[in-house]
Amino acid sequence: MNFPKQKIYKALKILGIIIVVLCIALYYFRDSLLNQAIAKVTHKMAVDYNSDFSIKEATFNGLSTIKLTDVVLVPKNADTLLKINNIETSVSLSNLLIGDVQVGTLNVNKGYIQLVKKGKIKNFDAFLKRNKDDSEKSEKRKYGAFAYRIISKLLNLVPTDMNLENFQFKIDDNGKKTNIAINKLVLNNKQLETNIHVVSKNFDQRWNLKGFADPRNQKADIRFFNLDTGAIRVPYLDERYNLKASFDSIRLNVENIDKSGSELHLDGFTSIVNLKINHPKIASKDVVIKNARFDYRFLLGDSFISIDSTSTMTLNKIKLRPYVSYDTEKDTVYTLKVDIPKMKAQDFIVSLPDGLFTHFQGMQATGNFDYKLDFKFNQNKPNTLVFDSKLNKEDLRITKYGEADLNKLNGEFVYRAIIQNVLQRPILVGNANPNYTPLDQISPYLRKCVLTTEDPSFFSHRGFINEAFKQSILKNIRTKKFSRGASTISMQLIKNVFLTREKTLSRKLEEILLVYILENNRIVSKERMLEVYFNIIEWGPNVYGIGEASHFYFQKSPSSLNVDECLYLATIIPKPRKFMYQFNDEGNLKDYALKNQKFLKNLMFRRGLLIPEDTIGQLPVYISGNARSFIKIKAPDSTAVKLDSLATDDEFDL
Repeated sequence: MNFPKQKIYKALKILGIIIVVLCIALYYFRDSLLNQAIAKVTHKMAVDYNSDFSIKEATFNGLSTIKLTDVVLVPKNADTLLKINNIETSVSLSNLLIGDVQVGTLNVNKGYIQLVKKGKIKNFDAFLKRNKDDSEKSEKRKYGAFAYRIISKLLNLVPTDMNLENFQFKIDDNGKKTNIAINKLVLNNKQLETNIHVVSKNFDQRWNLKGFADPRNQKADIRFFNLDTGAIRVPYLDERYNLKASFDSIRLNVENIDKSGSELHLDGFTSIVNLKINHPKIASKDVVIKNARFDYRFLLGDSFISIDSTSTMTLNKIKLRPYVSYDTEKDTVYTLKVDIPKMKAQDFIVSLPDGLFTHFQGMQATGNFDYKLDFKFNQNKPNTLVFDSKLNKEDLRITKYGEADLNKLNGEFVYRAIIQNVLQRPILVGNANPNYTPLDQISPYLRKCVLTTEDPSFFSHRGFINEAFKQSILKNIRTKKFSRGASTISMQLIKNVFLTREKTLSRKLEEILLVYILENNRIVSKERMLEVYFNIIEWGPNVYGIGEASHFYFQKSPSSLNVDECLYLATIIPKPRKFMYQFNDEGNLKDYALKNQKFLKNLMFRRGLLIPEDTIGQLPVYISGNARSFIKIKAPDSTAVKLDSLATDDEFDL
């Protein structure tokens, strides 16, 4: 149906008049609307966040510029969270009419945000704890749509032109204070520049952020560096978490934020130069990463969040492709895949972070390798866990060892255990030591018992047992802590001969790499590894090696040990310094210790490692050596004889 032209013109004229009237009404009633909006915010802060929100004066300057004076937010019974003396901002009326708040310009003069914790009371606690109603809990969140909505709102609140002066961000965590003073922050014509002064208990520095920022087109390229000499030090973390961190510069680039259908794509990169980290759980020294870069592509859909496999991470000369996914479509599934394409072995060695792999310094290698890791955990079906680690070698050969010379295991050397950072007495591993015992002079029962308890597949694996790793991962996930390891005898040997007992990330990573080199380059035979193991491990308080242990407990040589004596010795390896607690006041093994040995014996029967004839005529274990003086034995007159004990809480850490 066609309308006459005059009717169309008339309709447009009426529409124009309505828009003009609305604009005039908006202009004349804008102060009233502003006050209503402030009242709504004030009410929400009081009801939802138990906080007092106030503005001394709020007025319009022109049609879209708002001026606010003395803006204050104070949670009840807590310190002021926010205070700003003067704010002047403009909003886009066209966006406002469709319900979208978009900030145009922003000027802030003098103010602060402070996060204060006194005891257990935090002045920001109410803003972290939001109670969702039942409808929100039951509704499945669509990650892509939700993230895009939040990002869009946040970017709309970032002004196209901004000027902040004398604004501070303060942290007071029970006396641990940090003050970040933004003396000036200017965003003009998409160019960002700042002048920041940071003061904490341990340092005083001036920082600078500089670069390109275009919030409307969702792009940015910002650099962060120090105006003074030296590296940028990260505040607060050192006092709060004992984590010392610094870096020369950081670059953050956002190239694209795009929503296609139900998927949100975020593309860009971030890089850091000379990152230095020091924490007792990471390493005993400073860990330094000279150059690192992450070219990322985040994907978010209706039921998943992931780092796409097209992303790349670069650590010095090491390049890898990660894939990380959290998927809730059917079950809750966590996936991690790592792919290191073929690279030179020497490039890998020289790229290892300083301080994290100290025993590899000076190591040289030839050849190439590539590596793949595949990990998948289904929270609803934990027993289907996937853990597959593969390293493919191409003429890989170690030509020079670093600090940890693995060839040392083939000859005579001096071993010294370290317990609670105290160096123990030297133990000579070699025939010049009268207590040293070659493998063929150790009771075969003991070899079988120890291998059963510590590492049944020792002679067939290459240093690691995938199934043990799986079970260790499952146990640690269930308990939400590192409650179970997956150490093989190879790993125990490397740890005790070349490394320390410190529970750090550095020690564990070095242990894994050294074991792989030891086992996959046939540097030491399995028989020699087992022989060294028997001659260095601690079997009791200050008792090292099976030669000392067999006399300490039974006054006999290792070759003469019977089955029950070997079963006993195998069960005390995890806690050798606490062996005496397995005995009652009559000097006999307690029931639980006997049950442990019976379980081990039956297991060895089932595996064909023992036959019934091996146990014929066996008597209960009797401690006849110096170990007996550590056991509290009741005297015949019923008076307990208290003997000196060297038992401590220390144990041989396996």
